Amino acid sequence: MRPKEKQKTHEQPLIGASRLDLMLNMEHELVRLAEAINWGSLVESFGSLYSEKTGRPGIPIRTMAGLVML
Repeated sequence: MRPKEKQKTHEQPLIGASRLDLMLNMEHELVRLAEAINWGSLVESFGSLYSEKTGRPGIPIRTMAGLVML
């Protein structure tokens, strides 16, 4: 089954939630690589491989492609 799309319900972080951009080194190679990849094109390419009606919800395509790249 196709992974559920994440919906942005609000732009501000939840109270008590930590911002990753404050905890991570934004100049790290993997952070820069993640910003350079066109994730939308990967979702379009691999989205057709997911079934719409059968099985449990799939793992997000960005997660699967990122693990393969690592």
